[in-house]
Amino acid sequence: MITLILFILKNEKNSNRLNLAIKELNAINEMSLIVGLVLLTIGNFLGGVWANESWGRYWGWDPKETWALVTILVYAVVIHLRMIKGAYSDYIFSVVSLLAFTAVLMTYFGVNYYLAGMHSYAKGDPVPVPDFVPWTYAVIAIVIAMAYPKRSTR
Repeated sequence: MITLILFILKNEKNSNRLNLAIKELNAINEMSLIVGLVLLTIGNFLGGVWANESWGRYWGWDPKETWALVTILVYAVVIHLRMIKGAYSDYIFSVVSLLAFTAVLMTYFGVNYYLAGMHSYAKGDPVPVPDFVPWTYAVIAIVIAMAYPKRSTR
């Protein structure tokens, strides 16, 4: 989100300095995504070992297991996006990595409170979606749209 805000704040005076800051923040973001992907993958495999000991199977297609896999796949796509030269840019990477974080939020909050399964608390009455959720997505969409005209970092 900070990178997209820096895109919005760019002008002719500070363009070179902000472009360098954007590239540095994207490098930090990419390293963080790699560490997160490794830890997610290790956690998923260890969860499978624990499930085998507890329930006699490694995978049961429970919503938590499935969304953990979805998050791993989404992060893998974001990390490998840099290898597609025609599609990769600092702006695209910033947008996609910000949107990929929603998979983590869904894995934790959505599965725990909105989907019924072995790893959830959604067994009783449905929990209403908080009012800030659509507003947050609206703010993110506005920031992405405002950063689009200044997306070049050359």
